[in-house]
Amino acid sequence: MSVIKVNNITNETGTAGPVFAGITTVSSTGFMTLPAGPTEYRGGRGRGLWVGGLTPSAVNTVEYITISTQGNALDFGDLVSAQYENACCASSVRGLSAGGSNPGVINVIEYVTISSTGNAFDFGDLILSRGFLASLSNSSRGIWGGGTVPGPFRTDKIDYVTIASLGNAFNFGDLTLNRRRITACASPIRGIFFGGLNDPTRNNIIDYITISTTGNAIDFGDVLLEIDTTNGCSNSVRGVFGGGRLNPSASTNVIQYITIASTGDAIDFGDLTQARVNGYALSSPTRGVFAGGYLLPSPITVYNTIDYITISSTGNAQDFGDLSSTRYDGYGCSDAHGGIGD
Repeated sequence: MSVIKVNNITNETGTAGPVFAGITTVSSTGFMTLPAGPTEYRGGRGRGLWVGGLTPSAVNTVEYITISTQGNALDFGDLVSAQYENACCASSVRGLSAGGSNPGVINVIEYVTISSTGNAFDFGDLILSRGFLASLSNSSRGIWGGGTVPGPFRTDKIDYVTIASLGNAFNFGDLTLNRRRITACASPIRGIFFGGLNDPTRNNIIDYITISTTGNAIDFGDVLLEIDTTNGCSNSVRGVFGGGRLNPSASTNVIQYITIASTGDAIDFGDLTQARVNGYALSSPTRGVFAGGYLLPSPITVYNTIDYITISSTGNAQDFGDLSSTRYDGYGCSDAHGGIGD
């Protein structure tokens, strides 16, 4: 093998270099690595999806936004079936939606490729059919916890899947308390479950798990208010939760946050532009975005509003744009959330 050490090679006119035939190796402190593989598997890193919900009829709608910009949501494709009370999570490549109602509770898991557009495909099944569950993920695992089930009405079960493969969910462990109307978020290491309803009691419980292991959830701290149907998102440092139901006839616009790597009680962050329950949330490393939902008390006022915050700061939400229609009881996910890492 010949070794050539040069600083610069060009042809006589200085417009191009020579062609090396055969196997060529380069040892250099300055280099470029070209991307490999299909475009859809490189990750868009900054797209958010709004999935399913009620308008008040159940919809199979999937819409998307570019989180770093502002503007209205655009059509992405359709779920296999119309559903609401579902829960979504994602890697940098795939978005998964699981559970929900149609109108009875279901155990179906569906997936889309986030960087493209198109309809969802069947992924597998949850261990339990349930709705009003919560979901979180890191770059490899998707996890669902709690929810509404037939009979006892609520569960403490936690399921998980490997997002890159297809198949049915496996048992992960249990929450500290049976509950439904719960929400979640994650860092690459920890998953957080926040609030919920242990009929008829709303609770202020925050639980956490270590995503890469299996086992039961552990107490993290307390929510500012006893709350359910709030909406959660995160970067790799902070978990942020906006809106929610304080009692059967009152909704809130309060945003609260935690530091995921520690334990402790939630702290006030600011306010959403509107008090709401049963909306959607998703995030990038810098922004949290909240959409849809409705205002209590009855008669119900349903929103198509999209708000955003800067996660690393505190303060009130600002207008981002609109969903294509007023709706609620769906879920959001993104290819750049805190569980994937900054």
